[in-house]
Amino acid sequence: MQDELRAAVLTYTANPAYRAVKPKVIAERLGLEGDTAALCKKVIKKLVREEELEFGPNHLVLPIDPDHPSRENLAPAAESGGGGEKAERKRSQDGKHVVGTLRRIKSGDAFVRPEGTPPSAERDLDIYVPAKQSHDAASGDVVRVVVSSRPGPRGKPTGRVTDIVERATNVFVGTYDEVAGNAVVDIDGKVFGEPIYVGDPGAKGVNVGDKVVVEMVRFPSQVRDGEGVITKVLGDRGAPGVDTMAVKYEFGLPGDFPEAVLENAREEAAKFDESIPDGRRDLTAEVVVTIDPKTARDFDDAISLKKLENGHWELGVHIADVSHFVQPKTALDNEAYDRATSVYLPDEVIPMLPEVISNNLASLQPDKTRYAMTALLEMTPDATPVHCEVFKSAIKSRRRFTYEEVDEYLQAKGLVDRQSPLPPREGPGEGETGHDQGGGVKGKRDQHRKTADKGASKPSPSPSLEGRGTWLSNLASEVDRLLADMFELAMTLRKRRFERGSLELSMPDVEIDLDEQGRVSGAHVAENTESHQVIEEFMLAANEGVARRLADQGYLFLRRIHGSPDPRKSRALTDFARSLGLPAENLQDRFELQELLDRVKGDPRQHAVNFATLRSMQKAVYSPEDEGHYALASDCYCHFTSPIRRYPDLTVHRLIEALNRHAAGEGPKPVNEAAPLMQTGDHCSEREGRAAQAERELKKVKLLNYLSDKIGTEMEGVITGVEKFGIFVMGKEMPAEGFIHITALGDDYYSFERSAHAIVGRRAGASFRLGDPVRVAVAAVDVDSRELDFRYLGKPKPASGKASKRGKSGGGRKGRPLPAEKKKRPSQGKNRRAREKATAENTSDDAKKPPRKKKKTSKKSGTNAFGKKKPGAKKPGGKPKRKKGL
Repeated sequence: MQDELRAAVLTYTANPAYRAVKPKVIAERLGLEGDTAALCKKVIKKLVREEELEFGPNHLVLPIDPDHPSRENLAPAAESGGGGEKAERKRSQDGKHVVGTLRRIKSGDAFVRPEGTPPSAERDLDIYVPAKQSHDAASGDVVRVVVSSRPGPRGKPTGRVTDIVERATNVFVGTYDEVAGNAVVDIDGKVFGEPIYVGDPGAKGVNVGDKVVVEMVRFPSQVRDGEGVITKVLGDRGAPGVDTMAVKYEFGLPGDFPEAVLENAREEAAKFDESIPDGRRDLTAEVVVTIDPKTARDFDDAISLKKLENGHWELGVHIADVSHFVQPKTALDNEAYDRATSVYLPDEVIPMLPEVISNNLASLQPDKTRYAMTALLEMTPDATPVHCEVFKSAIKSRRRFTYEEVDEYLQAKGLVDRQSPLPPREGPGEGETGHDQGGGVKGKRDQHRKTADKGASKPSPSPSLEGRGTWLSNLASEVDRLLADMFELAMTLRKRRFERGSLELSMPDVEIDLDEQGRVSGAHVAENTESHQVIEEFMLAANEGVARRLADQGYLFLRRIHGSPDPRKSRALTDFARSLGLPAENLQDRFELQELLDRVKGDPRQHAVNFATLRSMQKAVYSPEDEGHYALASDCYCHFTSPIRRYPDLTVHRLIEALNRHAAGEGPKPVNEAAPLMQTGDHCSEREGRAAQAERELKKVKLLNYLSDKIGTEMEGVITGVEKFGIFVMGKEMPAEGFIHITALGDDYYSFERSAHAIVGRRAGASFRLGDPVRVAVAAVDVDSRELDFRYLGKPKPASGKASKRGKSGGGRKGRPLPAEKKKRPSQGKNRRAREKATAENTSDDAKKPPRKKKKTSKKSGTNAFGKKKPGAKKPGGKPKRKKGL
């Protein structure tokens, strides 16, 4: 269908009689309607990305041929002149109208990413818009700009906003204040540079410092202030739970389920009686177990495994049959589609389905008959797939295991050696690769995130070898055999996956710990134990097996696709690896990249290489397009194993059921159309991205609140970003990312080396490179702006070494020290933004010499990141000991 539409659109627009119209009109003139018309619009956008077509003024579709008659009445291009390829590209854009998404920076200036730009593209294609030319557009708005001949930063094209095509939102969250008799709200984050006026002081009973929800009446611009109306008061900014409510409103996350949805769920619950109907295979006699976190309440997957007479393995992956309870086009289904995913905030879970379904009817609880969708996978002893059968079943779990118990079992049986340290749980979870801000890979165990109790995220101690024989000795022999076989097959699958080129980034998954009020109490690195790996490998095998089965049947389905890295980014990664002294020929080759990642494990350059690799990756999304999954080295992959919390999995279950019913002569042939799947895939990908961003922002807010009264606290960190104006550092003990301005890195001339992700001092030779370890101290915290400033202390010393005195005079983005125990006021952020704007305008990529400053000494608190006494804390009446490092 897509190929046919592509040919039709290109033929229609190439006709000399064609006059530029919008995508909607093209679809109408081709006689398309409904889902096919929607697909046509997507095909046109794809043709724009591939430079087969382009968008002109008013979002009109134009042929790429510059002499086509449809271009005659458009704005003329600039006169030609010299300047090479960049100048030619600029001239070709001059006077052109472009539609894209606007992104504001702190200075008030903005950049517009043209519609149709590939997600993997660098920001070089973005159009620079000066603050005075951006009107009242806000970050995320879709705008129309006209490109001018005036060059912007680093030669970028410059434009001005002519109109707002679509607002991203008109609802914002901020902190209420009263200034000079006026009621104002400082919007959270970096959305607006100035506060929004909200009417009379004290209206709606709001107090200074309260978090409030504001609906915009008039957006701010360079010539007028913004105005809004307070629609809800959330409570005092420091009260427990208010930060969570604020982020939920900010990102438009769903709240309680509507009554119609709950009623629908109750009706389904009333009909369920654990009987096994005809057409559902009875597997209740099989040895089936679940393995989940201690705090899990929704058990959505179970495992069985046995050896066949021919020596092959038969792996059963049994997934909660959500499709039995969530029928299409019902209130329950409509709500699940709208949510598309469960959202896992640090102190709250927003489920995709009501708990009566997710934690009861569909949960594969032990000793209860439960409905499942089973993927039965036959494999050779070396884990080569032979056959996959998928069907509805009824199972009864023999036992519910926790990850800790399985690790204890494996250690007791001598199958693993816990003398060697465990690696951190690595991102991407489930072998997934998703795009974080700046191109990062999500370090989450995507496959097995479970509903957790509030405040229960603290790591459990390693299981003791003593006193653990009670439950092990009572373990049924068939369950004992099952666990040993599961480990054997999982490790074989894992070995085979990496042999085919699957990638594994060593990015520690640091999780924050919360107390009962939802406040941060500490942090820990999640361990990637063998029990986690067993479940991960079986889920991956089931997802891939189901995808191949559907593809072999010739049906379109919602795949999980992850494109290959952009060649330009791979070349940049290759150059970066070489700059570190590592052998690299062509990191577009997955096996060479895999070899590089293996080589740097345990090497001081490990963080640098993994961060750079992470940034070179594309984003994994849902789509019916026949594209593989690069990170998994799979040419056919989908999500099948978590329909309780992911809507795409539910669509796959429904297709399997429809195909099985049709094969049995009990139902019609399923509809095989791309358009509705494209729409569902885009929607689910967007909802997934929204959930991930909300999780990150709330985690950041909680960490900043925790650090706000810990000015001077020292910690070790890793450089996660390098810009010409400074570096970003992520703490190791506490996973908060802060900034150090270039003027606080030492008195030197600094050269910014973009390709090497580094800034290098020309005089002293000190370098700061992506992934480098550094020692820092908390310098300033601005919770409302969500900004953290670190003070640079020096490079880490070995545990037995002595701490460096370096960097005591530096501090934060402003490059000056801040007194210890002095909390940064939100108003100071405006001065910071002004300084950064000046730095950006006056600093070239080549060099920057910071002004000399008089050294000052700032006080340091006597605690580390968790409030514990530091080794070097001063004792009464004595000299402080030198700190040896955290």
